[in-house]
Amino acid sequence: MIDFLIGLAAIGGTVSIYLVLRLLHIKWGYTFTMPAITGTIVIVVILLIFNIPYETYMIGGDWINQLLGPAVVALAYPLYRHYETLKKLTVPILSGTSVGAVVGVSTGVLLAKWAGFEEEIIYSLTPKNATTPVAMDISGTLEGSESLAAIFVMIAGIGGVFVSSFVFKYCGITHYLGRGVGLGSASHGIGTASAIERSHLEGSVSTIAMVVSAVTVSIIAPWLVMLLM
Repeated sequence: MIDFLIGLAAIGGTVSIYLVLRLLHIKWGYTFTMPAITGTIVIVVILLIFNIPYETYMIGGDWINQLLGPAVVALAYPLYRHYETLKKLTVPILSGTSVGAVVGVSTGVLLAKWAGFEEEIIYSLTPKNATTPVAMDISGTLEGSESLAAIFVMIAGIGGVFVSSFVFKYCGITHYLGRGVGLGSASHGIGTASAIERSHLEGSVSTIAMVVSAVTVSIIAPWLVMLLM
């Protein structure tokens, strides 16, 4: 019964925080005010201030996690709506995403190696551009830390969305194809959420890029790590 009440409180609090931050995001409209970013920060701060263990919060957080599956399936709707357009863009989406996956893994490994990080950390951040479940499996295969991999995935997602507006602006990237491939390849689901806010077509491109990137990274990561380490 106590766990049930704690779970309800965690879900109610999380939903309330999301709704408030969503209103602020609609009002301000900045990329870095996305509820996925600000909500994470606010919840972490609240847990730290009130000394609430992560395991306690996840009594309700696990229930929210169960909704991620249907949420991912919902991404298929814009794909269905723009199927004909996306079919014509198969080659640029696949080629752009593949290049993005190689660049993402290579730069992560080389920069971490150059900075002198331990091998476990390097193996953990190698799949940072893939979605969390895929990244954790890849990290485990490479003998990295699955927990660290999940953290690096969050950093890549939030960081990618945060810097993407500056990169798009100063590099003159205005086309939905370039934006969608970039966000899906580098920032997985969080980037895709940002892309959908601009247009469903850009979000559809980002969704495909996210899926292709996860598959590509799972194939190339062991080979690139062996080559670059």
